[in-house]
Amino acid sequence: MKILSVIGARPQFIKCAPLSRELRRSHEEILVHTGQHYDPDMSDVFFKELGIPEPDHNLGIGSATQGEQTGRMLMGIEKLLISEEPDMVLVYGDTNSTIAGSLAASKLHIPVAHVEAGLRSFDRTMPEEINRVVTDHISDIMFCPTETAVRNLGSEGITEGVHNVGDVMMDALQYNIKIAEERSTILEDLGISDRDFMVATVHRASNTDSIENLSSIVKAFCSSDAHIVFPVHPRTKKYLVQYGLWDTLCENVQVISPVGYLDMLKLMSNSRKILTDSGGVQKEAYMLGVPCITMRDNTEWVETVDDGWNVLVGSDRNMIMDAIDGFEGAGETGNVFGSGDACERICTLLEDFT
Repeated sequence: MKILSVIGARPQFIKCAPLSRELRRSHEEILVHTGQHYDPDMSDVFFKELGIPEPDHNLGIGSATQGEQTGRMLMGIEKLLISEEPDMVLVYGDTNSTIAGSLAASKLHIPVAHVEAGLRSFDRTMPEEINRVVTDHISDIMFCPTETAVRNLGSEGITEGVHNVGDVMMDALQYNIKIAEERSTILEDLGISDRDFMVATVHRASNTDSIENLSSIVKAFCSSDAHIVFPVHPRTKKYLVQYGLWDTLCENVQVISPVGYLDMLKLMSNSRKILTDSGGVQKEAYMLGVPCITMRDNTEWVETVDDGWNVLVGSDRNMIMDAIDGFEGAGETGNVFGSGDACERICTLLEDFT
């Protein structure tokens, strides 16, 4: 089968790596990079580290408004679908690349497979939530990471073509964690010790685009006694500078450039706690057994909260500081994200679909 896979953002590169490796055992894959994440630190390094094949096509879309970026992707992907004539289009997650790929394929009556289907934060102010819902409703086969995702789809009347395969991020983490421990020198490079620091990531628009929210987060970091390693996303840095917050970051906040997946795994697995507004990082923290403080009011990964390893604090300065001081993971992490064989199960289901 000829499968055209659409990726464009950091989380999709990580998910694509193990699945692409498995797909190419028995299928022809055409890999399309939309260019949604184009900074070398957010794109090229992941292809090199994770052994992702060179994209067959790079649309080079870059940053723009939600509508313009999605529209340009839609136009570019449509042209490729007409020329490549794939049997199926595979999309990942909930980005603008996801919705553009699924829309273009459905308009041309090409079957759509959605990896990481069924997630819901139930917050329609999030662009990602719109992308998830629309993509699921036009997909032909949905690969869910959890039983919660299956139930979410069922509540919306979607029951055909729905499969709980586990999370491909578990496949990626299990494959790469030993490599990260052996190869990454990030702890030595930064002069930090195991469990002597916390890791923070901030990139979501609800935080970066609001001076009140971003200011509150920075004040919480600086008011804590924790040593916080902060790889700063290019978008976040732009707003930190624009709001006059860049120069207010304190000595306990160790600002670094974005890091590759192996270095990030090493940082997360050796940290005391993780502070984030990323969906993927919440999962990775849970899989690694590291307490996670999520700077959002909701999450699509409710299992991490229900199991006691994740706490939602929004952008509230006091809640963030209280969690830094007092929140700890509770008990054992479960196997809600599968056992690391999601990619194999997806490929089997694709064979059955055809």
